Amino acid sequence: MPITFITGANKGLGLETARRLVDLGHTVVLGARDTERGQTAADKLGVRFVRIDVSDDASVDAAAADVAAHEGRVDILINNAGILGPHVPADELTADHALEVFQTNVVGIVRVTSAFLPLLRTSEHPAIINVSSGTGSFALTHDPQRVESTVVAPLYTSSKAAVTMLTTQYAKALPGIRVNAADPGYTATDLNGHSGPQTVTEGTDAIVTLATEGADGGTGRFIDRFGPVPW
Repeated sequence: MPITFITGANKGLGLETARRLVDLGHTVVLGARDTERGQTAADKLGVRFVRIDVSDDASVDAAAADVAAHEGRVDILINNAGILGPHVPADELTADHALEVFQTNVVGIVRVTSAFLPLLRTSEHPAIINVSSGTGSFALTHDPQRVESTVVAPLYTSSKAAVTMLTTQYAKALPGIRVNAADPGYTATDLNGHSGPQTVTEGTDAIVTLATEGADGGTGRFIDRFGPVPW
């Protein structure tokens, strides 16, 4: 059974990804920042919970040590944790706002990936999946036919553009590990006030595809539920 660790998995896309992968036979370790909500979600799915705050070094290191002690390896790391950031006009954004968003959405991926690399390297076919967004795609945000072009969220969108580039760079730098990015699409979650037209199951299609494909699936890709996403 593949051992899969998912960050930000107590609700929304992370929780649904965990549920689907459990049904597909994965041993899922559910990571979340909130202990009570994380444990409740894990109990609901019958999986193990590990507390992890991706914005905190000590928390991430402790989570990796916990998984090392219990599971001994990670086959698939899903960097799902992310925040939208403050709901304020662009001219009211501050450096502190930017630091908060990038600390979770971008630096958090670096922090978790670095801590979990030793566990991934014990796997025969390791994979990292970074949950990005089409709102970070230059092509989609300049296409008036796409809903992504209507989104104005400077910090969130730029952080997701960074996630996608980070993915391609990790894919080059870590040749023994498949590193890919998933665009969930406009999905009804807490992040957007449940305004998206896609169900949470549809929103996890790309993540599940990357988590269940063969070792020859390829690396450095950016996909949604329909296929490759333009950069």
